[in-house]
Amino acid sequence: MRSFRQLLSTILVVALLLAAAPAGSWAQAPAKERFEDASRVVAIEVPVNVVGRDGQSIRGLSAKDFEIYDEGKKQAIESFEVVDLSVLSATPQSRARVELLNAPSRRHFLLLFDLSFSSVPSILKARLAAREFVLHSLAPSDLAAVATISLERGPRLVVTFTPDRAQLARGIDTLGSKSDLAGERYDPLRFVVDQAQVSAAEASASGQGQIPNLRDERTGGALGDYLASISAMGQKDQRMFDASRVTALSRTLGSVAKSLATLKGRKQVIFFSEGFDSRLMLGRGAGQSEDAIAEAQQIATGQTWMTDLDNRYGNTELQNEINRMLDLYRRADCVIQAVDIGGLRTGGGVGPGIGQGTPGAGKEGLFYLANETGGELFEDGNNLGKQLTSLLDRTSVTYLLTFQRSDLPETGAYHRLRVKATLPPGARLSHRAGYYAPRPFGELDPLEKNLLAAEGIASAAPRRDLDVDLLVAPFRSAPDRAYVPVIIEIGGASLLAGQSSDRLGVEIYAYVSDAEGQMRDFFTQQVGLALGTGREAIKKTGVKYYGHLSLPPGSYRVRVLVRNAETGRTGVQSVPLDVPMYSSKEPELLPPMFAEAPGSWVLVRQKEADGERSVVYPFTLKGEPYVPSARPTLASNHEAQVYLVGYNFGPGHLSVLGQVADAEGKKVEGGNLTLVERTATGIPGLDKLVATFSPSGLAAGGYTLTVEVTDPATGTREVNSLPFVVR
Repeated sequence: MRSFRQLLSTILVVALLLAAAPAGSWAQAPAKERFEDASRVVAIEVPVNVVGRDGQSIRGLSAKDFEIYDEGKKQAIESFEVVDLSVLSATPQSRARVELLNAPSRRHFLLLFDLSFSSVPSILKARLAAREFVLHSLAPSDLAAVATISLERGPRLVVTFTPDRAQLARGIDTLGSKSDLAGERYDPLRFVVDQAQVSAAEASASGQGQIPNLRDERTGGALGDYLASISAMGQKDQRMFDASRVTALSRTLGSVAKSLATLKGRKQVIFFSEGFDSRLMLGRGAGQSEDAIAEAQQIATGQTWMTDLDNRYGNTELQNEINRMLDLYRRADCVIQAVDIGGLRTGGGVGPGIGQGTPGAGKEGLFYLANETGGELFEDGNNLGKQLTSLLDRTSVTYLLTFQRSDLPETGAYHRLRVKATLPPGARLSHRAGYYAPRPFGELDPLEKNLLAAEGIASAAPRRDLDVDLLVAPFRSAPDRAYVPVIIEIGGASLLAGQSSDRLGVEIYAYVSDAEGQMRDFFTQQVGLALGTGREAIKKTGVKYYGHLSLPPGSYRVRVLVRNAETGRTGVQSVPLDVPMYSSKEPELLPPMFAEAPGSWVLVRQKEADGERSVVYPFTLKGEPYVPSARPTLASNHEAQVYLVGYNFGPGHLSVLGQVADAEGKKVEGGNLTLVERTATGIPGLDKLVATFSPSGLAAGGYTLTVEVTDPATGTREVNSLPFVVR
């Protein structure tokens, strides 16, 4: 029997040759024009937290208690949702609801480690507190990410916003350093810890030491004054160097805020750092320090040129730079929660660049960053979980208000928001300060694009900019393992909408998570297709992608995101998946398979990793391969063949029953499923049945076919289903 690689390589070549030909009778009907193609409606979601005098979240408010103003103009609240984390516990019933929460309804925590203004011992200690926080303090619906910043490498995302606590812990353990935890595969969205190297030396960059005071009272005269002026200039140069490092830090932090602005919902940035010397920005003040006495002497002797005004009043340029950065955080709906990790050091030294040897000099700088964004300064990093309890309590109830705008040009302009509310005495509310109008997808930087894709995977909320359909089927490959093909169909009309170039780029991301939210397997690929004369053929049908996963028995959710790399149009779909324990010998039935007519789609297969073992192509009947349809489109007068795959049914006659439901899930009359034969496979426990299905009596539209296979000898019944369309 031919291997999967050999078969699909042949299919791919044939499909590309046929792409320019007219589609056959099984080609998908052109996708309907979508409303957003003509007039884009943007939903603005505003999460609001309300806290009482006791610091606890206030419950029981309704939509009529709130008013929203966009640039001073009152907006109609289109939808209102209450997310109370106290009722979203880790029970099986609540997990289903957690999966349905969209991004603005979830809390986002970015654990950001400063590798340039922190010492190595402090960072190593801070990891323990951060690990404890993500493993034991977060709610099931919370999303968290891990990142580092350094002056040498800028911001680096280690793990993206994910519910997977295990990957977060691994990301904190490694901070992006070389690790074999993720194997050889590279995850571009950073749900699984990657193998990017961050040198340990990056965390120990050191600043220059102070030049000692060289004034010698015995020399007197011009030589003494000359040496004193050299010393003063050296100290001023040192402060200029330190200020330049803080400026670089501010710009690096600002780039993080710009990337986070694309994500929906409030982001809590937990910033682990020893901070910078706030005197570089604010000055030392007018107190009677040694510097103040020296300045007075310089003024009294007429040596005002030696006085460093930045040392007393602060660096105005640096102040402006930091305030611009903080404004980016406020506009991106980000709050900095600063954690001073200076107290975590085991030795008595201080971190590089944080105050020229003055212990605790960075604390005021961290306080400034937190206070100006509405956050707090946490000084005991060893007890981070307890310190953040108040933060978690204040945000345990979120009121999600949504209004719509259809008149927003794609300029990226910032719009200020104001929320009014009727509240109990002493209560206060917090909400996002504003939002950015959409920007063309091509203007986003790579990190912003990756974060948007990761957001779609993490929330798994359906999105239909692209018409995406899935077929996922677990085939037995070992008693404790399943080979799981994932068929992804991408409608051509939606895929090519807005596509100007003749080079079509398609980004495909597929992840599977278990009941605990951990990512168990994934595949990603960027596909490039030359359109040429085949553009119209692809538009009529689309692209069909064949990927696969390898999973042990259990309950999972397969999450798939597909995106046009030029236009940014995106489709997101997710489906539940149960992988049976085949060794138990219990009967199992896979989804019904409708064979696709040759030439209907452009077929692309998953790129296999080096050394990966080829598998036998699973979609065969009597030794002949077929390509299954994820969402077959049937003519009302057409009788289609249906292939059924099952395991562990007994010998003898099997009965097959079909039932049709409409798009709302209601059973309808019409459609007829008839068993034709039970084939001999030669493989113990494996059954392949052939049936026919006629959609007669069904009006045009979308339906679901549910198939029930019964073993009359034992009374065992197995059920599975597949959506289809009648045209």
